[in-house]
Amino acid sequence: MNEMTASNLRSAFGGESQAHMRYKVWGARAEEEGFPNVARLFRAISFAEEVHASNHFRELAQVPGDFLVPAMAGFGLSETSENLQGAIDGENFEINQMYPAYIAVAKDQKESGGMRSFHYAIEAERIHSALFTEAKQAVDAGEDMDIETVQICDVCGHTRIGEAPERCPVCGKPREVFHAFAP
Repeated sequence: MNEMTASNLRSAFGGESQAHMRYKVWGARAEEEGFPNVARLFRAISFAEEVHASNHFRELAQVPGDFLVPAMAGFGLSETSENLQGAIDGENFEINQMYPAYIAVAKDQKESGGMRSFHYAIEAERIHSALFTEAKQAVDAGEDMDIETVQICDVCGHTRIGEAPERCPVCGKPREVFHAFAP
C-alpha cells in the first residue's frame, strides 16, 4: 500500500475511533439532560463511527507496525446543544475537507480499498451532519428530537431513520446487516 494512503487511513481510523467514544460520552450527557432521543442518536452514530474505524483498520491489515497517528478531534463536555454543535463541526470537517482529500489521494494511488473505506464513511457523515443539525434545532427549542428507530449498516455505517432498506444504498448489503437503535 502506498504510504500516503496508509497514513490517511491511520488518521481516519484515529478520528473515527475518537468520534465513536466522544459520541458515547455526549450521548450520556444528553440522557442526563432529559433528551433520550438525542442520546439514542448519539449512540447510534457512535456505532456508525466504530464501523468506519473498523473498515479503515481492516484496510491496513498488511501494513503492520507502530505509528504516531495525527487525527482531528474535538474535546470537551458541555451542554447537549454545544456537544451537538461540536458533532456538526466534526462531521462537516470530514465531509468538506478530510475525506475528499483522502479519496483523491487513494484514487490517484489506485488504492481501491482505501477509496471504498473513505467513500463509505463520507456517505454516512453527510447524513450524520443533517441529523445532528436537526437534533440541535430541537434542543435549542427546549425539546427532544422527534425521531424513530435509527438503523446503522454494520458493513459501511450508512445511517437511516425508520425501517432498514431491502439493500443498503451505499454498500448493497441486505437489510439483515442493519443494527436497529429503537426507542
